[in-house]
Parts: sequence; structure tokens; C-alpha cells
Amino acid sequence: MLLPRREDPLQLEARTTTRRVARTFALACRLLPRRIRGDVYLLYLVFRSLDDLVDDGEPDAAERLAAVEAWCGGGLPSSREARILEDLATRHPLPREVLLDFCRGMRDDLSGRVFVTEDEVDEYCYRVAGTVGVVMARILGTDGEADDAAAALGMAMQRTNILRDLDEDRTLGRVYVARETLARCGPADPGCRENLLRNQIARADALYTRGEAGIGELRCGRRAVAAAAGMYREILRQIERDGYGAREGRAVVGRPRKLLVAARRGVVA
Repeated sequence: MLLPRREDPLQLEARTTTRRVARTFALACRLLPRRIRGDVYLLYLVFRSLDDLVDDGEPDAAERLAAVEAWCGGGLPSSREARILEDLATRHPLPREVLLDFCRGMRDDLSGRVFVTEDEVDEYCYRVAGTVGVVMARILGTDGEADDAAAALGMAMQRTNILRDLDEDRTLGRVYVARETLARCGPADPGCRENLLRNQIARADALYTRGEAGIGELRCGRRAVAAAAGMYREILRQIERDGYGAREGRAVVGRPRKLLVAARRGVVA
């Protein structure tokens, strides 16, 4: 009698983490080819682990970032995240300079960077999420022509996160909206809040349009990426349906609607 094959504990942790903390992304991952799905989970685990260390103010956050930065510079892997990246690099052309940019974004968070201009917000969004899009694109397969679009898609998702978490971040003393935009839109009364959200939604939508235009350049995983983009973009539509912040709290897209959007986008791609 053959016993069932035991799954690698790290792979199990990576898949479980993705499904627990990134439900939208996890739904899209189901559309990925099985041969690549495990490596996408592992890559997400690296990004998520570093992000959580920084967000939670863990004392070893800077040290763990430094280990990845050292690996990006050609050093030996000296942390779990660096060892996972070292393993992935045996199968995929990981762009180490892009991963280094991700670490710069994490250090922006560690330092409590203040964003004055929209260009500075764009730079931050590229560092913490555009880089993720580029590295994911390299794992899915691309000759590099999809990098700009992949970065734009990641940036669009990060801007969506900022709008979704606006109230939560405010209670934590975090502001990811440009000071110049806040000054232009006025105080946080309902009318000005709508103006702010309309402005920021338009910026995010423009990035989605740029990003989605490059999905066809991927060698595999196009249906999954299109579904992820569609489900994330639907958060913007939910903010609109909720009255542009007329009520505080997160804009939540229900699972049935997510599945409908994913199905439509997956078929189109």
C-alpha cells in the first residue's frame, strides 16, 4: 500500500499563509499552472514575512532586511527569506536589483517616511508592490518586455490597498496619501473626502489600465493575473458603490462577486 506523499513543511506554510492573509491573491493563484504555483506561494511568503516584520515593529526587522539586501548584492543567504530566494533563483531569473528596491520600500516604512508629492507616493508604491509585480512576472515567464506593465499593476494594487485601509491607517497614525493632495482636497469632511477618493481612484485606475495591457506578454499565468487585477480593481468600484467614504471602514467585496469577476477575467484572458 502506497502512503500519501508528505508535503514539504515550508511549501505548506507558504500556501497556508497566502490563503489566510491574502484571500484575493489566493483565489487568483488557483488559476496558475500547478508546476509554477508552489514557487509563487514561496515568493509571496518572502514578501509577506518581511512586510509583517516591518509592520509589526519586530526588533529583528532591520536585520532580516539586511540579510536579503546582502543576498541581492551577491552574498550568501543568511536568513530564511534569503534562503528561499536562493532556492527560487535556481529555477527562475530573479532580478536582484528589483528585490533590493523592495527592501528600500520596507525601509521607507521603518523610517516612517512622509510623502509630500504624488511622485513620492508612486515611488513608494513601486518599491513595495511594483517590485512584487516585476518579480512575479519573471517567475511566470517574460523576456522583460512586461516589466513596466507588471510594475504598474503592482502599484495599482498598492494604491488600492491605501484607499481600502484609509481609516485603519489613520487610527494607527499612518498616512500614505501625498500631503499636497490632502492640502488640495481640503479637510476630511464628507465632500472633501469624496473629492480625495475620486482623485486617488482615477490614479489607481490609470495604473490598472497600463498594467493590464501587458498581461498578454506573460508566458503563463495570464488568466490568474487578469483575475487578480479584476478582483482588486473591484475594490475601487466598491468604494464608489459605498458612496466614496460616506461610511468609515474598509470597502469589502463579497466572495461571490469576487468569484464572478475572477471567472469573467479568467475567461477573457
